[in-house]
Amino acid sequence: LTLELGGNDAGIVLPDADPKRIAEGLFWGAFINNGQTCAALKRLYVHDSIYEEVCEALADYAGKIPVGDGMDETSVLGPIQNEMQYNKVRDLVEDARAKGGRILTGGAPMERPGYFYPITLVADVADGTRLVDEEQFGPALPIIRYSDVDEVIERANRNPAGLGGSVWSSDPEKAKHYALKLECGSVWINKHGAIQPNAPFGGVKQSGVGVEFGAEGLKEFTTIQTVLS
Repeated sequence: LTLELGGNDAGIVLPDADPKRIAEGLFWGAFINNGQTCAALKRLYVHDSIYEEVCEALADYAGKIPVGDGMDETSVLGPIQNEMQYNKVRDLVEDARAKGGRILTGGAPMERPGYFYPITLVADVADGTRLVDEEQFGPALPIIRYSDVDEVIERANRNPAGLGGSVWSSDPEKAKHYALKLECGSVWINKHGAIQPNAPFGGVKQSGVGVEFGAEGLKEFTTIQTVLS
């Protein structure tokens, strides 16, 4: 039995990261397919020392990405897939706003037919907010402050989901050190959600059982036979 059950992937931005250099990767890690991806970046933890710079760089990049009808060649991102999910994303953003979240971009449904919701970045939210704790599966990303790296790893690991995660840093070895502490099936360094056919992919905790891809994925479709004499 192999189950892939969704996720609530955390990204950890270390204090030595370059906000402008990582902004594009952070954006597409979160908003590929308009955020409707199981292994998308769904909650972003940023160190206090570069928090505002990361928020600004992400908002600047988001402002360059047009959202619209897929039949319009200028559109890069499209609508949410169904009404139920559209309503969930809208409600999660409104809940975050009511609890003090600062809307950097988007934050309200687009005034046009269909389930179009703009790219939404929400700053100054905390663990315990629904937008942080639940899998939104749409174009809304909460950005959460932290001051201690070990403590934020523990916070990220509290979530019952464990599909993917990422660490962003100018020091790959330091990033790897912290990546190994995240409780999830896949961890990326300075990128998020890159799936390779030769690399096993699957979740832990409530994100699933077993893996796909790689030799380990093929073994999920086999059964061991033991012959004794």
